[in-house]
Amino acid sequence: MTTLNRRKALALMGGTVAAAGLSTPALSQGRKITVGALRFTSHSASFIAQQRDYFKEAGLDVELKFFQAATPMAVAIASGDVDYAVTAMSGGLVSLADKGAIKIIGGALSEEAGIDGQKYLVSDAAFQAGVTSPAMLDGKSYGITSAGSSFHYMGSKLAQKEGISMSYKPLQKVGAIIGALKSGQIDAWSIVPHIAKPLAGSGKVHIIGNVSDVLPDYQVTTVFTSAKNATDERGMTGDFLAGFSKGVADYNATMIDRAHGDDGVNEMVDLIHKYVYADKPREKAAKSIINGTMRLNEGAAMNTASLQDQLSWFQSEGLVGGDITLDTVVDSSYVKTLG
Repeated sequence: MTTLNRRKALALMGGTVAAAGLSTPALSQGRKITVGALRFTSHSASFIAQQRDYFKEAGLDVELKFFQAATPMAVAIASGDVDYAVTAMSGGLVSLADKGAIKIIGGALSEEAGIDGQKYLVSDAAFQAGVTSPAMLDGKSYGITSAGSSFHYMGSKLAQKEGISMSYKPLQKVGAIIGALKSGQIDAWSIVPHIAKPLAGSGKVHIIGNVSDVLPDYQVTTVFTSAKNATDERGMTGDFLAGFSKGVADYNATMIDRAHGDDGVNEMVDLIHKYVYADKPREKAAKSIINGTMRLNEGAAMNTASLQDQLSWFQSEGLVGGDITLDTVVDSSYVKTLG
């Protein structure tokens, strides 16, 4: 097991408590922890758990720390700057897990049949030139944050399915990718619906396909922590998952199942708006937040078949070591596993 400072973590990246058990937290008695997140609707479980005191009820004093991409979050976990986080499985995360620094302990967001999920997008320039379906992206450029990111995985799996070839342009941050797509500097990208749909509504970007058609049951994001926390802080880790899972349950019941009607949706939108599109008026932000509704994993269950497919892809691309096993990356003792 390895404890890393931030510099060492960056250097390395260059080279069942059962689900039912989550309802009975051990109570960490006000222990202060930091939780990493992106300002995406898909991270709503953390926001809900914070705003509705589910973390507090589980005995945790949580500070949310925000990032703009998955890889820096993995570095922050490995260096101890962040205790728990939600983000996509990336090549950088796998490399740090291989060094004994990180473990995936749960699932957060998945593609699900019947739920409007992530979209494949093209620039208006590409669309006007005749690119109206994913199969027509041969020879085109595709935006990613970095090699081995979830964007890279979604683009590569699309290319495999369609038998085409694309070039991948690493632009580091989501905002930079959006700018490049809208200006026609790149041809294509994939992203969650709360970002995809407003972009398409602008007329500068067009939706040409669904990620779920390429990757059904894709485990989009995961819950992860340091290997030390997973092994030595089982009580605290269980407490975190208990609070997080209550946030998941509230989100799904309200936004997917509509158990509390329009009033419940409006109340939930108000809560999420404090973190997502906070710089926009509520009336403009609400539509995007609702558009971004995707089911979160109940009880933080994780689809290990999807995670294995992602690991195998990283290995096939030469992004991580070929001898790394899923057990190296995942601690499956905390939550229910799927797939």
